[in-house]
Amino acid sequence: MRNYNLSFIRNEDLFNHVKETILKYRFKITLKEFNKNLIDPIKLTFDSKVYGKTIEEIIESESIRQMDKTNSNNIGYFQQNIFRYIYHKDTKQTKWSVPRQGFDIVNETDKIYVEMKNKHNTMNSSSSQKTYMRMSSKINNESKATCMLVEVIAKKSQNIPWQISLDGESISHDKIRRVSIDKFYELVTGEKEGFKQLVEALPKVMDDVLEDIQQNGIKNSVFQELQEIDSNMLKSLYLLSFKRYEGFDSINI
Repeated sequence: MRNYNLSFIRNEDLFNHVKETILKYRFKITLKEFNKNLIDPIKLTFDSKVYGKTIEEIIESESIRQMDKTNSNNIGYFQQNIFRYIYHKDTKQTKWSVPRQGFDIVNETDKIYVEMKNKHNTMNSSSSQKTYMRMSSKINNESKATCMLVEVIAKKSQNIPWQISLDGESISHDKIRRVSIDKFYELVTGEKEGFKQLVEALPKVMDDVLEDIQQNGIKNSVFQELQEIDSNMLKSLYLLSFKRYEGFDSINI
């Protein structure tokens, strides 16, 4: 196996975790899946005309968009569960776990409890308040506890008290932290640029995994199945949604 030269995770563990994440990806889409949430052919017609794309190109974009919704969840799985394998570069000990419920990531040794979000603007005010109050309850019940909101895509590199507005009042606590992912990796691994090093290694790991599983490209049967309805792709979309409407059995579009 290739050496990915990371001081805080074994090559095998990184490879297998990336492989597990990739295998969760959607590699195919059928017409039934494509129309699961009821495609709006009028919108697709607007998109085609306004953006100067063929209806085939618009269908391909919509197919990828639908698959991407599932794949985004898989990236969350990758970001969270990798901490089951990460250890401090000096001690080589893994203190972190990923519970089935409760906090996303936990270090029971050092009493650190983490909620992880992909983007800094993911939570609305109500969700932020609820999360903050849960963290507040944790530090009140455990005197040695520290809680962290870790953001993969934060506004900037930071490890600061999380400040929120609650009932019109700005509140914060030194043991409830708002932490960017690079600072969290530094805390966990002891490597100041640990997150950067992981990001640099990932394309190589992905290439190795894709070669191992021999996966290449997307299987999209939407076009073939639409052509079975009618050779006119746009007409097929309208028949898919409106075939039971008056006059649509002879639509000319």
